[in-house]
Order: sequence, then C-alpha cells, then structure tokens
Amino acid sequence: MARSGLVSSGHHLASLAGAEILRKGGNAYDAAIAVSAVLSVVRPHMTALGGDAFALLYDCDRGTVEALNASGPAPKAASSQLFLDKGFTEIPKHGIYSVSIPGLVNCWERILERRGTMPLSELLKSGIDYARQGFPMYSTLSFAIKEAACELSRCPAAKDVFLPNGHVPQTGEVLIQKDLASTLEALATEGARSFYEGKIAHLIAEYFSESGGLIGEDDLAKYRSSWLTPISTTYRNYAVFEQPPVSQGHILLQELNLVEGYDLAQLGHNSADSIHLMVEAKKLAFYDRLKYLGDPDFVDVPLRTLLSKEYAVKRREQIDINKASLTLRGHSLGNLGSDTTYFAVVDKSGNAVSFIQSLFHSFGSGEVVPGTGIIMNDRMCGFSLAKDHPNRLQPGKRTAHTLNSYILTKNENLWMLGGTPGADDQVQVNLQVIANVIDYQMNVQQAIEAPRWSSKPGTAPGEENDPYELSVENRIPENVRHQLAAKGHNVRVAEAWSFGGSQAIVIDQKNGVFIGGADPRRDGYAIGW
Repeated sequence: MARSGLVSSGHHLASLAGAEILRKGGNAYDAAIAVSAVLSVVRPHMTALGGDAFALLYDCDRGTVEALNASGPAPKAASSQLFLDKGFTEIPKHGIYSVSIPGLVNCWERILERRGTMPLSELLKSGIDYARQGFPMYSTLSFAIKEAACELSRCPAAKDVFLPNGHVPQTGEVLIQKDLASTLEALATEGARSFYEGKIAHLIAEYFSESGGLIGEDDLAKYRSSWLTPISTTYRNYAVFEQPPVSQGHILLQELNLVEGYDLAQLGHNSADSIHLMVEAKKLAFYDRLKYLGDPDFVDVPLRTLLSKEYAVKRREQIDINKASLTLRGHSLGNLGSDTTYFAVVDKSGNAVSFIQSLFHSFGSGEVVPGTGIIMNDRMCGFSLAKDHPNRLQPGKRTAHTLNSYILTKNENLWMLGGTPGADDQVQVNLQVIANVIDYQMNVQQAIEAPRWSSKPGTAPGEENDPYELSVENRIPENVRHQLAAKGHNVRVAEAWSFGGSQAIVIDQKNGVFIGGADPRRDGYAIGW
C-alpha cells in the first residue's frame, strides 16, 4: 500500500525503475516508459524492442481514459498468397517470415510527446544500465532460454547473447546485452524516431533484406501507433474500459456482461456453479472473437451490438446452468449489426497507465538483428491464411491480438487497473480477478493469488474446432472438480499457480491509498511509498 505512487510489474528491477522515476518527480506516463524499457532488457523472452504494446492512459484532471494501439501491421510485401505460393498452410511461428512491424518504441514516443514530462534519455537510464552492466539471471529466464535453445541457436546474434559458448546461463550468472545497450543509448540521444528512420532502421531493414524477410525501410518509416477511444461497459456499479480492436479486449467486456446476470457472490467463490457459468460465458465470447475480430480498417467489427446489454441477455439464454456446451455456439446478429508482460503505474496525482507488451511466443521469432540486440516478434503468425477469415493476412493489416489491459472507474474516478500475460488466458484471468475483487470482496492480492481455471480451445488459427477442455489449478477442491465433470466439462487438473501472471492496483478512494498486487505465478513485484 502507498500514497505517493505505486508500480506493479513482471520484474522487481522494472518496478524499481518506475518507482525511481516517480520519486524524481516524473508522472505515471514517464514511469511507464522506464518500466517498459527495463522489462525489454530483463524479460527478453517476453518482450523486446522488436515487439509491440497496448496501453490505457487515465488522466486524473479530465477523468478520461485513452487507448494507444502500438501493434505493428504486416509489411507491405506480406500477403496470404505469398505464403500459399511458398507452400505454407499457415504462417510459421518462428523465423524471418513471422515478423510484423515493431510498435513498442513508437509507443514510448507517442506517450512521451503527449503526456510525458521527462526526457527519454532520463527514462532509459535504468534499461541502459541493466543491458550494459548486466543483471542476475533468474530461474524462469534460464528455463525459457533452455526451452528455446534450438530456435536461438539458428540465429548467430541470438546465440551469442543467450547461449554463450553453447551454455545456458544459470541462476545467478550475469546476463550482459552490450548491443542492446548501444541501441538504447542511441534512442536516448537521437530520439525514439531513430528506431524507424535512422541507423537502427537501416540495420533492421538490411538484415531482413539479406535474410529474405519482408520488412523494408519504408515499412518502418511509415509506422505510427494509433490513439483510439477505448471500448467500455458497466459491471455492477463500475465502468470497465478496455482496448478496442485489434485487441480482443471486447471478450472481457462480453464476459462481464454475461456473468452480470448471475449472483456470483451467492453461488460462492470457485464453486462448481460459479466456475461453470464463467466458463460458459467465456465460450460464447470467444466464439464472437473468432467470428468477427479483425483489423477494423479492413473488416467491420460490430462492437455496438457485441457489447450491448441486450445482446448479452440473448446470449445468456444459451447458457444451461446444469450442462456444459460441447461446441462453439453463435448467435445471429440479424440487422443489429504466449508470451507477454504487463504492468500498472499510478502516480501521486492519480494518473495511471495500464500497459501490456509482448513478443508473442517466447523469444518471438528467434531473430536478433545483428549489432542491435533487438529481438524481433513473431506476431505475423497470428494471422489466418483462410480466404474469408476476418483476420486474414493482408499487406498493412494488423493481426487480431490477445493483448489487452483494463481500467475500472467508480463514480467516474479511477478505481482499479490491471492485466496479465498468458495469451488466451488473459481475458479469462482478468475476468476472474475482477470478479474476485467486486463479487467476492477480496483485496487485490487475495484476488490475484486465488486458484484459477482456464478453458480451451482459444483463438489460435486451426484450434477453434478442438474439443473443449477445462483446466483447473489443483488448489480447487476435488469435489468441485467432480461437480464440474458431472456438468459435462472435460476437466484436467493443473499444477498450482499455473495460469497468467496478473498485476493490478486498486485505489481506496476514501483514504487516497493505492493498493498493489503482484502474481506469484511469475516474477511480479509491486513497489510503492
């Protein structure tokens, strides 16, 4: 708990960097850039300068929420036909063909020019230091490098950093990324735009040209992240703001609209009935994601209908309190129309940033641009190659994203912000954490630590027709698992602390106190004063 500022992120060094900026007089927006930069150094399996991001920004003076979409589009040379002609049935999950235009660095630029108060050189100091001087290897990163060793070995620049002499760095060893430090120093002195129209951009484009990739200098020079109006709904007495498409943030809002029709508190936390209803709501919302979500610049996403309370009432009729659905089910609209890291920041004035950034899969494409230390994303593999799919690959199109973050207000004042990594688990974990706080009156740390469930299939191309499976952490009682199975769920028992890695902050509006939570499932840490 704190009164002057609070940061909760996926690594203690990142939270510390943000807290230091706040203590120096920076605002939440300044701190967010510092946190993001450090995460790009200390969690390279989750995020990097070659990745993308989404942010929700709360302005305490105006009481408004803005959304920033810093996901990258497909290069102009990319098309479904190109991949089909090369014999692919889907876009590769790794390698040079899987990379979309990186958006993270432009996200910093856009936030700084609109909301920031400190120079980029100051905000990148901690990130530069941890890249240049190194930081202690921790167990989850060491394990991630071991798991990705085959992919990393294929790229000399990746192998040199993460597998020196063929060795997987062990816990306690110091990981140094000198090329990445030099890139961050260049950004600090030349500005974030140099990533897209300077020496860094040239090195990226040159590497892709030499490797047969699709990104060119023109793709980078034309890139700009987008300021958007967030989407929203109400849940109980709270307003809930989410990322608009191409983010799948609407899934969380649809889930909340559906479960709002039930008295979850009366049913009991993690009872068979409450879990069943939330899982069934998830299935219906995911169906709509698969059917409709794409880049709104290319396809019509009927958000007004999908987020309406009337639509939720109609969809709720398809939920049977006693029986699990076994197939994805839609409702006619008629004429109505895996690896990531999240952090939350609040400053002493009450400004806030809810920020999520990612490479997609662990270490993204596995491609590191020589001389830069930049790990490139593999976000292009989120596209479909199917002709009539709303998320079909097209030049300049942004793929549908699992990335989302949320902000809640109460009486038009900031009340909660949060998010989690975890691909399709994101909107499921966010649903459970919000319900834990609102319906079950848990404090934010209790809400994050509570046992969780995860329903599959998700939204990856090709898996939508897989049979349903409900995984529950083994801390959920055996009798509850039996009751869920009796309702028709294919229940699988997972290890404790399996799903997501949530960070969140709740504001005690009466006392002006910030209450932070961080998930023990990953390496989260909250720092405030």
